[in-house]
Amino acid sequence: MAQVEKRGGLLRKSSASKKPLKEKVVLMYDEIFMMEDPSECSPRFWEELFLMKVNLEYLEGKLESLDGEELMKIKDNINCLFQHCIQALGEEHPIRVVNALQTLCALIRGVHQKNKSTSGFDIINMLMGFDKAELCMKNLMESLDSLLCAEGSESLKSLCLKLLLCLVTVTDNISQNTILEYVMINSIFEAILQILSHPPSRREHGYDAVVLLALLVNYRKYESVNPYIVKLSIVDDEATLNGMGLVITQALSEYNRQYKDKEEEHQSGFFSALTNMVGSMFIADAHEKLSVQTNEAILLALYEAVHLNRNFITVLAQSHPEMGLVTAPASPTPTTPVTPLGTTPPSSDVISSVELSLDADVQTSNLLITFLKYSSIVMQDTKDEHRLHSGKLCLIILTCIAEDQYANAFLHDDNMNFRVNLHRMPMRHRKKAADKNLPCRPLVCAVLDLMVEFIVTHMMKEFPMDLYLRCVQVVHKLLCYQKKCRVRLHYTWRELWSALINLLKFLMSNETVLLAKHNIFTLALMIVNLFNMFITYGDTFLPTPSSYDELYYEIIRMHQSFDNLYSMVLRLSTNAGQWKEAASKVTHALVNIRAIINHFNPKIESYAAVNHISQLSEEQVLEVVRANYDTLTLKLQDGLDQYERYSEQHKEAAFFKELVRSISTNVRRNLAFHTLSQEALLKEFSTIS
Repeated sequence: MAQVEKRGGLLRKSSASKKPLKEKVVLMYDEIFMMEDPSECSPRFWEELFLMKVNLEYLEGKLESLDGEELMKIKDNINCLFQHCIQALGEEHPIRVVNALQTLCALIRGVHQKNKSTSGFDIINMLMGFDKAELCMKNLMESLDSLLCAEGSESLKSLCLKLLLCLVTVTDNISQNTILEYVMINSIFEAILQILSHPPSRREHGYDAVVLLALLVNYRKYESVNPYIVKLSIVDDEATLNGMGLVITQALSEYNRQYKDKEEEHQSGFFSALTNMVGSMFIADAHEKLSVQTNEAILLALYEAVHLNRNFITVLAQSHPEMGLVTAPASPTPTTPVTPLGTTPPSSDVISSVELSLDADVQTSNLLITFLKYSSIVMQDTKDEHRLHSGKLCLIILTCIAEDQYANAFLHDDNMNFRVNLHRMPMRHRKKAADKNLPCRPLVCAVLDLMVEFIVTHMMKEFPMDLYLRCVQVVHKLLCYQKKCRVRLHYTWRELWSALINLLKFLMSNETVLLAKHNIFTLALMIVNLFNMFITYGDTFLPTPSSYDELYYEIIRMHQSFDNLYSMVLRLSTNAGQWKEAASKVTHALVNIRAIINHFNPKIESYAAVNHISQLSEEQVLEVVRANYDTLTLKLQDGLDQYERYSEQHKEAAFFKELVRSISTNVRRNLAFHTLSQEALLKEFSTIS
């Protein structure tokens, strides 16, 4: 018997000796694309259509191939098909429901593709007709809600979420997608929460549910009252919030694992051997080869949860076994495709592993640790715009956390100590830190380590000023909490001081280049005021009196940098240029630092002369410092422990609009035909009763 091949809706014998035969479903589609009502000649037409296996590619392609006028001529038939799809969602036979869902996907995408240049209202008219749109969408959303909340098939639920993602992302700018008005009115918020709170559903559909929620929250969020924002902000059910946290943790852990695998593969490969032979000259290029696609969709979900819902803050610290250390199940685990911002959920086996009981021998982790590790990878490379935006979103999330009183309480809790292995950028002048020697410390130490790491590794020509400002602000907000609550944190503060002074040196040595693009004095003022915080209030939050002495030692040791900064800002503040006001603020802020330098330097020089020592040791300098505190006069500076709270709408609206546009585009791209494949569904519903 000749082999039968199938292509684009055609059935033909491989001999190609006869005219190709069309599938029955394709013939039925062709009838819909005629101007006559297909059910006039065949009363059972619609009933039979939904028993046929959907040919998504043909249906979508056919819609795209028609021009606007041709499409308008068959508008009644398209409206009829849309309405019959919605009716079929209420059928008892699951195969009809499956086919109706997939047909709706093809209709929505096909009509939108064809009408990209037209307004959303035309799309609504083309799909449903203006007069029936409200009822159609009400029935559609109620059917989807019922299917998502029912005890039935997980495959059907998966397809419902795919349809909703398809509906939300058909336009790049989701706020221009007028169909979403009906999704606002007929909310599926409770159905999403039910998926997240129910472990079996969460394992299957949690990822799609979280991404869908993050997108819906961003629909016209600045122009009108979005019910999804209101409802998300008041969720207080522990199971639901923990469920959402587990989904986000798993997605970020998957990224961290992929990166670690690539890193290990790279280090054991040929390139590593070559680098060892010729030195570190290729270290930057080698690092670029390690990039793994970031996941802004899940990061946006984390941001919205942290920013909108105070109760979610508790989820950040919810302990579970570290995912990389949990024994994998015996069956092979499917891996998440490495596609940008995909909607494919990570392996359900791995998600379930985090719900195991804690083992005393297993290193515990939590969402915040996973996020910090993720951030340490993403923030390494900010050269391309995509990763720059990822780094910015990580810092915005950290800003929200650093402002939250409860978050600060567990960040600084001495009884919650963790070993956090942050990724460090390979650099020529430092060795790779040994992971095993990491101490257990309060989580705030890892946040500060991440900020110090960023400061040290991004002093480059394409200076990421915005990220530096956010980074220093996070440090300042943490210090404000420590000062307010008199938390004496045992941290290696010298690393932070050294990083900040080196950053000042970089700003000064690149003054001309940087001033052409940035107001460097805003950042310089913030750095100087961090030192002022330590000088004025350090005795209330530095761990020991010797830590305060070390602060003075570091300022005196690096006095040349502060002298140079003063000279620079004095020069610019006395000129009538554009930087006069900004530079003069830094001049005033330096008053106490200069007082310390001018007070102690002569005394140190005198001590050296009297004792005939050419170069004093650190301990000798500290001895002079301790002996001369009493005669030091400092000015009290106001507002050092005050800051402007984060506000999305006024300052970040443009960033989030662009970010959501990018996520929408990528989610749509990854809802490819194979993700809507019927094979698994047909196996599940192989018999129709």
